[in-house]
Amino acid sequence: MDHRAELPSHQQITDLKQAAAHIQRASRIIVVGCSGGGKSTLSQKIARQFGLCYISLDRDVFWLPGWVARDRVEQRNIIARRILEERWIMDGTNPSSLDIRLPRTDFVIWVRMPRLLCIWGAISRWAKWIGRTRPEMARGCIEKVNLEFLRYIWTFEEKFAPRLAAGIAEHGSNVPVLQLKSRRQMRELLDLLDRPA
Repeated sequence: MDHRAELPSHQQITDLKQAAAHIQRASRIIVVGCSGGGKSTLSQKIARQFGLCYISLDRDVFWLPGWVARDRVEQRNIIARRILEERWIMDGTNPSSLDIRLPRTDFVIWVRMPRLLCIWGAISRWAKWIGRTRPEMARGCIEKVNLEFLRYIWTFEEKFAPRLAAGIAEHGSNVPVLQLKSRRQMRELLDLLDRPA
């Protein structure tokens, strides 16, 4: 793991019971991490359980039908409007928008699974949705996997995680962050969230 991608210790929540308590009382949560790691599945479960509006950056902000990227100014305008809502969970990494998202955020979950697991997640998701658009993606964006996407996943920790860590430190230095680094941790967190607060 790249040491440039580490967060200050005062910001990290390492105890899953403490993290679950934060999530149970949070009104606005950001879920970030590499594609294929389980961000969307986790986000949707938390949204349903705690009555948070589920916002997918891929579906609601970045993409127009047919994998056409929305204009960056329009993307930021959409995010700026959505963060004003009172209760939401926002699924999507995008370090360039952390400056406007983090000041409105109560808690960050960084899904930081091993890259082989993320590759497997992306490929198995593609196989499940082949020829169709999954619910957390913009209409008309048929599920796909190509070499460029797999390279993005493979190099995420080296290229993108340091930018993500720097953005969190700069724009959300007081926002607690839970890093989930295994499926076991994710399952344990979900089990804790199922228990009454």
